[in-house]
Amino acid sequence: MAAPAAIAHTGEGLSGGLLSGFVHPVRGWDHVAAMVAVGLWGTFLGRPAIWVLPVVFPLVMALGGAVGVLGLPLPGVETGIALSSVVLGALILGKVRMPLWGAAIIVGVFAIFHGYAHGIELPTAANPVSFAVGFVVATGLLHLAGIALGLVTTRPRGEVFVRAVGGLITAAGAGFLLGII
Repeated sequence: MAAPAAIAHTGEGLSGGLLSGFVHPVRGWDHVAAMVAVGLWGTFLGRPAIWVLPVVFPLVMALGGAVGVLGLPLPGVETGIALSSVVLGALILGKVRMPLWGAAIIVGVFAIFHGYAHGIELPTAANPVSFAVGFVVATGLLHLAGIALGLVTTRPRGEVFVRAVGGLITAAGAGFLLGII
C-alpha cells in the first residue's frame, strides 16, 4: 500500500531536472517511433544525412521546446507528432530518397512539434535548461538507436527488415493519429 504513494510522489530531483527531461521522450511511444525513424531514414539516405538529420532534429526540437516554454500557441501539436511517425515511417518503407535540404526540412518541421510538446509539458518546478538538455540527449540517443538499427541494411535482407520496421512505424503513427495507441 505504501509503494503506490511513493511512486506517485515525484521528488525534487526527478520533477524538473536533467533526469526528468531525459526520461520524458522515452516514455512516449509516439516520440520514440519518430526519433528512431529519423536515424533509420538517415541510414537509407546515406552520408551526410545519416549524421545531419539526427543533428537537425534535436536543434530544431530545442527551438520548439522554447516556444512551448514561452506558452506561445502552436495548433495541431498532437497531430503533428502522430504524423511524424506516419510520414517518416512511410519514407523508410518506400525507401524515399531526396536532397538533404528537403529531408532536413521534413525532419525539422516534425521536430518543432516534438519540442513544443516537451516544452509545454515542462513541470512548473523544472529548470527549463536542464530539462531541455535531458530531452535533447535522450533524443540523440534514440536517433543513434535508429542509426544502429538501420546499419543492418548492409546485411542480406537487412534492407527488407528496415523497410518493414518503417512500415511498423507508419502503422504505429496511424494508431497514434486515430487514438488507437
